[in-house]
Amino acid sequence: MAKFFGNLHLVLAAGLLLAIVVMFGAHAGLVDANSIFRWLHLFFGITWIGLLYYFNFVQIPTMPSIPAELKPGVSKHIAPSALFFFRWAAAFTVLTGLIVAWLAGYLVQALTLQGPFLLIGIGMWLALIMAANVWFVIWPNQKKALGIVPAEDAAKAKAAATAMIASRTNTLLSLAMLYCMVNFT
Repeated sequence: MAKFFGNLHLVLAAGLLLAIVVMFGAHAGLVDANSIFRWLHLFFGITWIGLLYYFNFVQIPTMPSIPAELKPGVSKHIAPSALFFFRWAAAFTVLTGLIVAWLAGYLVQALTLQGPFLLIGIGMWLALIMAANVWFVIWPNQKKALGIVPAEDAAKAKAAATAMIASRTNTLLSLAMLYCMVNFT
């Protein structure tokens, strides 16, 4: 059992297989593209927002108390890996969300904030702003701050501050975005 749970890829494969069994079993084999993309949207969204909250509630507040000799463990190994999943989860959350809205026939109405699609449209725009923040503000600045790309110490410090502000902005926006997403009917 320890060998199985020690292998993340095996656990994910088994989890995916279980999800497929539940999907097809619960719907008597009548699973459509929309339900699959809704599930993917939820999976990627949990990954994205979970990592956003990890960065803001755990990593950023804890870093000042970590001894200097241990900080490279976070900045050279943990943070780059977490940022990889963070930015791709953001991209796939947005992509699958747009696909769900398109398949359900409300993409244009939501993006133009029309009538009954106002709430989900606001959520979609907040998510688009947040994803742009991830890719065009947080990630480029984190590459400098973490030393993934060369930068002087002053530039690293400025980049870290900019990335933190953008990340906190996403945390702020996420609260309203999540409300919009779960209250759309």
